[in-house]
Amino acid sequence: MTAPADRDLVLDRYTRHVNSSLASLARFVATPVEVAAAGSKVRGSDGHTYLDCGGFGVFLLGHCHPVVVAAVREQLGRNPLATRLFLNPELAAAAADLAGVTPAGLDYVFLTNSGSEATELGLKLARLAGKRHVIAMHGGFHGKTLGALSVTGRAEYRDPFGPLLPLVDFVPFGDLAALQAVLGAESVVLLEPVQAEGGVRLPPDGYLRQVRQACTEAGAVMILDEIQSGLGRLGAWWGADLAGVTPDALLTGKILGGGVMPAGGVVASAQLFAPLNADPLLHSSTFAGSPLAAAAVTATVGVIKSEGLIERTRVLGPHVRDLAAAAVAAHCPHLVTEVRGQGLLIGVDFVSADAAAEFMIGLLDSRVIPSYSLNSSNVLRLTPPAILDAADLDWLARALTAAARHVARAMTAAA
Repeated sequence: MTAPADRDLVLDRYTRHVNSSLASLARFVATPVEVAAAGSKVRGSDGHTYLDCGGFGVFLLGHCHPVVVAAVREQLGRNPLATRLFLNPELAAAAADLAGVTPAGLDYVFLTNSGSEATELGLKLARLAGKRHVIAMHGGFHGKTLGALSVTGRAEYRDPFGPLLPLVDFVPFGDLAALQAVLGAESVVLLEPVQAEGGVRLPPDGYLRQVRQACTEAGAVMILDEIQSGLGRLGAWWGADLAGVTPDALLTGKILGGGVMPAGGVVASAQLFAPLNADPLLHSSTFAGSPLAAAAVTATVGVIKSEGLIERTRVLGPHVRDLAAAAVAAHCPHLVTEVRGQGLLIGVDFVSADAAAEFMIGLLDSRVIPSYSLNSSNVLRLTPPAILDAADLDWLARALTAAARHVARAMTAAA
């Protein structure tokens, strides 16, 4: 049995049982129902095929990668969920594989069901280490559960749910002096190597190394959120590798399940993880690290290695960024302040949210799916898979040009 693809029926069910505002937005934008996906393509109920350059960073391997699907299908037929009392060999393998590709010294892995859950555990590990003062970044995004929301740098998301965690200070991303002004021995610093939902904000050169040094000198803990930047998205295994730093804990997710299974995780030093090694029941989760998710993790790490996706991202990233820059420079330069990115995490920064929205509409009209930015409505993002071929790149180039022309016409008409 499959869910019906009839758009009117889906919209009615969204209105009555899922979210009425989402249904209204879908009617306004005329988004189709997503019915199938494979590789870099998504098929809609409108009969069109779309090139996926969105997905909020999840699909570096593309959709339904056959190796990951095969691993999950085999596990599904044999033992998808564990009793939690016996040993889970799939979890052991996934943890070893993940620890094997993270910076040296990060040896202990706790798999979670999502990135937000990884953030929660990272904060809990810091508290177990006596670090109750959290320093987070303006524009940072770490999830929307209460703990993760407490350290997410957009007040519009936090304010409706207050009071949240106490003792949280926000400082500007990239401002070392502002960080040092509030840093102490009871602090934990939580930040991303590149602020993804913040609008693809890159730090100044050397900033992460300076943060690492400041934390070490103060006796503070450093947690690096690589949920969206990690596992090859930036053209390296981790942003930590590009910066040459080792945090006390690294958060992961998004790509971790290979675009097939939801999965997140925390990879921590032995020192930070010690309280959980002493008492494994201090933090637990019924479904986290299930055999099904763990099989996807192992397959994903293997595919990234065997198919050279990190090297492919390193080559593709500048090319895609140049395509976007050329399109907006030729057709709407007055509407764009910057095109920036690292690897296949690329942001087009517009002068207004309306311009970014029109550019998104233009891309969708050309059958290309982008990602908006949750913490920066002026920035539209491209987070394509590392498997784009020459035909995909030609398609993307034409779509970017058409979208740039569309936004120029739309903003002129609005003025």
